[in-house]
Amino acid sequence: MNTRINKQVVVENLGLIDYQAAWDEQERLFAQIVAQKVQNRERPDAEQVSTPNYLLFCEHPHVYTLGTSGSIDNLLVDEERLATDYGATFFKIRRGGDITYHGPGQLVGYPILDLANFFTDIHRYMRLLEESIIRTLADYGLRAGRVEGVGADRLTGVWLDYDGGPRPRKICAMGVKASRWVTMHGFALNVNTDLSYFGHIVPCGISDKAVTSLAAELGHTVPLNEVAGRVKQHLADLFEMELIQQEKTQPNETVTAVSGPL
Repeated sequence: MNTRINKQVVVENLGLIDYQAAWDEQERLFAQIVAQKVQNRERPDAEQVSTPNYLLFCEHPHVYTLGTSGSIDNLLVDEERLATDYGATFFKIRRGGDITYHGPGQLVGYPILDLANFFTDIHRYMRLLEESIIRTLADYGLRAGRVEGVGADRLTGVWLDYDGGPRPRKICAMGVKASRWVTMHGFALNVNTDLSYFGHIVPCGISDKAVTSLAAELGHTVPLNEVAGRVKQHLADLFEMELIQQEKTQPNETVTAVSGPL
C-alpha cells in the first residue's frame, strides 16, 4: 500500500467543553481516520486518499478520569460527593494511565493523528509529546523533564525537580490510546489550575510526589491561549507538521487559515 503522506494537522480550540462532548468529538474524528485507512486497503495505490490529522485544545469543567490500567481505589471521594460537594464528574475511559483530574485553567490537548503520516513508533510519540511540554515550560524559564526509569519505575508525563531534586512535582499528565496507528486522548498541562482538586485522588496512582502548575511556579496566572500557542508551535516543530488553524464562525460554518495563534 502506498498511501500519500499527509503532514497537515487541523487545529481547533474547543474552549471550555464538557468532557463527554470532547470525548464524542474525539471518537468521531478517530473513526473518520480509521475508516479512511480501511478504505485505502481496498483501493489500488493510485486511488488511495491521504488520512487527515487533528489537534484539539480545550478546557474541561471539573472532571476525574480513570484509565484502563488504573485503580478505582485512587479516587478518594465517592462519586456522589464529587457531584454534590465539588461539582465534578467521573469517567472510566479507554486510555493508558491511572486517574487524573481536568478542570478550568488546565490546557488539555487531544492529538488525533494517523502516525503513519509521521512515524509508527508509539514510544517516540509519547516522548515527543513530553518534549513539546518541556520546551514550552522552558519558554517560561522552568527546567522540566522526565522521571526516567525502567518499566513501572518510569513516570510518564512532565515533571519539575525530575532528576533527583528535593521536591519532584508533576505539571503535565499524559495518557493516550492508539489503534491502527491512530491516536486519541493526550496531555493535560496545569497552567492556572486549582490544585486543591488533586487532593481528592492519588494523581496518576503516585502517592509520594506532588502536583504543581505554571501559575504556582511563576507566582502569577498565564493566559491559556498564550501557552496553547507555544505548545502548538513546539508540536509542529517536533513532528514537522503543517498546522491548519480552524476557527468556527457560525454553528455550521468554518473557515481555515494556515497556522496563527490560538
